[in-house]
Amino acid sequence: MVRLSKCACSILSLTVLAVSHTAAGETVHVQTPSTSLVLEANKGEELKFVYYGTGLGAEEIPGIVAAGIPDAKAYAAYGKYPDDETPLWVVHSDGNMTSRLVVREVVTDSAGGSFVTKVMTSDDVYPFDVDVCYRTYPDSEVFETWTEITNREKGEVLLTRYDSAYLPVHMGNVWVSHMAGTWANESRIVEELLLPGVMRIRNKDGVRNSQTSRAEVMLSLDGPPHERHGATIGAALCYSGNYVMDIETHTGRYHHFRAGINPDNSSYRLKPGERFVTPPVAMTFSLEGKGGVSRNFHRWGRQHMLRHGDSSRKVLLNSWEGVYFDIDEPKMVAMIKDASALGGELFVMDDGWFGGKYQRNDDSKALGDWVTDRRKLPNGLNALADSARVAGVGFGLWLEPEMADISSEIYEKHPDWVLKASRRDIVAGRGGSQVVLDFSNPKVRDYAVDVVDMILKENPGIEYIKWDSNSGIYMHGSQHLPKERQSHLYIDWHKGFEEVLKRVRERHPDIVMQACGGGGGRVNWGVLRYFDEFWTSDNTDPLQRIYMQWGTSHFYPAIAMAAHISASPNHQTRRSTPIKFRADVAMSGRLGIELQPKEMTEEERNVCRQAIADYKSVRGTIQFGDLYRLVSPYDRLGVASLMYVSPQKDDAVVFWYRTEPFAGQILPMVKLDGLERERMYTVTELNRIDDTPMPFEGKSYSGAFLMDNGLDIPYRHDVPDDRKSEYSSRVLHLVAQ
Repeated sequence: MVRLSKCACSILSLTVLAVSHTAAGETVHVQTPSTSLVLEANKGEELKFVYYGTGLGAEEIPGIVAAGIPDAKAYAAYGKYPDDETPLWVVHSDGNMTSRLVVREVVTDSAGGSFVTKVMTSDDVYPFDVDVCYRTYPDSEVFETWTEITNREKGEVLLTRYDSAYLPVHMGNVWVSHMAGTWANESRIVEELLLPGVMRIRNKDGVRNSQTSRAEVMLSLDGPPHERHGATIGAALCYSGNYVMDIETHTGRYHHFRAGINPDNSSYRLKPGERFVTPPVAMTFSLEGKGGVSRNFHRWGRQHMLRHGDSSRKVLLNSWEGVYFDIDEPKMVAMIKDASALGGELFVMDDGWFGGKYQRNDDSKALGDWVTDRRKLPNGLNALADSARVAGVGFGLWLEPEMADISSEIYEKHPDWVLKASRRDIVAGRGGSQVVLDFSNPKVRDYAVDVVDMILKENPGIEYIKWDSNSGIYMHGSQHLPKERQSHLYIDWHKGFEEVLKRVRERHPDIVMQACGGGGGRVNWGVLRYFDEFWTSDNTDPLQRIYMQWGTSHFYPAIAMAAHISASPNHQTRRSTPIKFRADVAMSGRLGIELQPKEMTEEERNVCRQAIADYKSVRGTIQFGDLYRLVSPYDRLGVASLMYVSPQKDDAVVFWYRTEPFAGQILPMVKLDGLERERMYTVTELNRIDDTPMPFEGKSYSGAFLMDNGLDIPYRHDVPDDRKSEYSSRVLHLVAQ
């Protein structure tokens, strides 16, 4: 461990690892390869924020305050000026509600390929410590920040607000981009100017936290958001539970950004000697607009957060929209064979496969009774896994280990294991019967871990789990926590949830797991360290998916974003769309299928088979390449377009979708991005259905031409009249010469 001295001539340099902490006087310099965060950490004084932006050399740091960059508090507690926006509110053991945190020392250490800097602060009166922590990686433009709070007082301390991060953003023409929505309409982009007042983004579901809003924001510092240019900050709270993000704007120099666990009805008591660690907020800065922020997050996520982020994802067929609860062995075996015939690599059997005393024929019974229903599957799960192996595909299974039904054997045996307020009747969720298991209870955590462990050990052919969560907390109350700690429920539940995931991963490190939360309710970096991907939305309609996947891509890479080809008319919107349009939209994420293959026409089978084959040929570029969003569907220009470029810039895949069909419509030329200007790229169309190729098929163009001029993409398909549709889409493959 290195302790930073106050000597003005002492500079600790770690630039060879692309992260440095400089001690010139009392200055702390947290670096990524091309950004800098500068703090003043004078011993005995409050920690001050000085600068965050493009990278600085050590020689520049002493003069930045003189250059007109005023300092501000970096992490302060409520106290001296009650009207100040502070990230920490504390009631000390004697009832005093004021605090003043001053710097003790700064330490830095390396751990697991990263560097962690801790600015250690304490109250200037009470034995109460707050370490403000920063983690950087040699290969990443994203840093993580969080706090570690320790009570050294003789009595309990009450935390009433405990944000992970605070960032002052200089006042100006600052815009915020964030996401909002609801079930089947998640991740819709909202962009607005920051005006006086408080902008609040929050979640209080209790279990899932990304269906209505997302714990991520981008701040565009130079005016309205742009994909390709403009100073932009991105921030994402990495936490599975309730959260709040506030941006307060008033008459001072700064917009005040705070992010952390939502403190509503969640005051937390710290016993003497107890430590409270807040979840990290990941942050990045880019001069390349929203696109630059997204690419920074995607690279960091694949390299340091996402489970198996360096392994390509398989094309799968999920049974849900094909048969729903109507599962039996012949249907499953047939779907396995169909998955293989279409080119799929994995079959996932969804809800409806289990039940003993209660049978799972709908969503009202048997949840929590994780025994194979031999009435439906007489030969068990291993027989299906064997059928999948013979067919040349993997086998996966749906589970919901956090939940139970009132009509279940597990509830009859352990009614005290579910969340329930004392003296109140249970409020059930999905199916009028679903309840949430109490993960603050160690016995319940053991049960959940053992359930997953038992299923995987007894059925070694399972290689994939779809881990679902279809209910929030409807009545605040734990039958396990004592009365004085009922306000700990939301936090302790998620501590327990994380413990369950850690233990499952320790026992089964190689299993592939999808995070599903009643659709897109589990899209958060806080859970993706344990999961390989997420279910983006229960809505598989391709037109609406363009908008939802566009929003999701702001912080999450294609490799984690499950996108499936489903039936037409769509089961959620009833919209009818051609199979090519459905396939082309799904190809821009982790491609999958969610329908009954037996109900497909021969044309649909052929297009789907070709799409899967083509996807496999460019999977590496889509799943590991850099994303460039070209034309936004939210701009209502009649088209949406995005592309992925390989890290070597020798391969690219362009997606183009017609979103608003009108007669006489002139669609914009789409200028590409991310290519090398001098290189020549040959263009071919993937998943082509046209009778004649496009004019530029097989032709070569310079990267400069493609980025400065673009291609005039035909927006009608050259097909017979009986196959024409108002929808059209193109997937172009660019290969460098």
